[in-house]
Amino acid sequence: MEAKHAKYQRLIDYCKTIPPTPTAVVHPCDETSLEGALEAFRLGLIVPVLVGPRERIEAVAAACGADVSGVEIIDAPYSNAAAETAVRLVREGKVEALMKGSLHTDELMAAVVKRDTGLRTARRVSHCFVMDVPGRAEALIISDAAVNIAPTLEEKADILQNAIDLAHALQIDEVRVAILSAMETVNPKVPSTVEAAALCKMVDRHQITGALVDGPLALDNAIDIEAARIKKIDSPVAGRANVLLVPDLEAGNMLAKSLSFLAGADAAGIVLGARVPIILTSRADSLLTRLASCAVAAMVAKARREGAKVMG
Repeated sequence: MEAKHAKYQRLIDYCKTIPPTPTAVVHPCDETSLEGALEAFRLGLIVPVLVGPRERIEAVAAACGADVSGVEIIDAPYSNAAAETAVRLVREGKVEALMKGSLHTDELMAAVVKRDTGLRTARRVSHCFVMDVPGRAEALIISDAAVNIAPTLEEKADILQNAIDLAHALQIDEVRVAILSAMETVNPKVPSTVEAAALCKMVDRHQITGALVDGPLALDNAIDIEAARIKKIDSPVAGRANVLLVPDLEAGNMLAKSLSFLAGADAAGIVLGARVPIILTSRADSLLTRLASCAVAAMVAKARREGAKVMG
């Protein structure tokens, strides 16, 4: 494996040492989504349950030479039905994660967030990218760049806690969160700076727990020690952040994609805040990125099991 993928490879290697996570793969009706799920199965990351039109899944498997003979397939006639069936499997305790296949993200999430039959918790649903950025020693978590378009302060508190919990599930020793804006000073004319300051006070009051949090910080002084030193920012987070909380979806999406397409980073994706982790992959994702997303979900599922034992 190339050195630039070392962080993902470590994640995948660790997950080979824990039991595979039972995972409903929703509507895997193209070669990319089916092969990604089957490779994750082969590596021992997940035990897939393929949910979708059986004939189409078997036809795709035959076309790409994949063997699905040892994999459970639950017949669902179309994508919406597949999403609802997969959600039901979670509610019945038969699977511990969901994986998006070849349906649209909105179709899957609509079934997840349904009030009575979905997978809602008290926490806001949010997305995290776990990015393997060349030249950085550890993975970089970015949230939220895919689900919440213009989150309120209350929603940002949940997004922040979800990201912190993910970092702990990934066994990051010291979680350091930078709340990003265009500047590092609080400016009433820039709402994201005011919300960043409020989130930091919520951390001080233990309304949000589990991490060192600072903001507002601009991207340069969040991740570059020298930039933070020049700006004279005295903070345990500045220059050393491993979690970046973005102001809104547009900023997050541009940040994640600029890292991917300009810096050669890989972006594993996961949705948190529901009853189980949801593996959200893009059609443009490499096989390694899909496997890393499965590994992230497996570690979140493991952390949830362990948390449930403690609570029990």
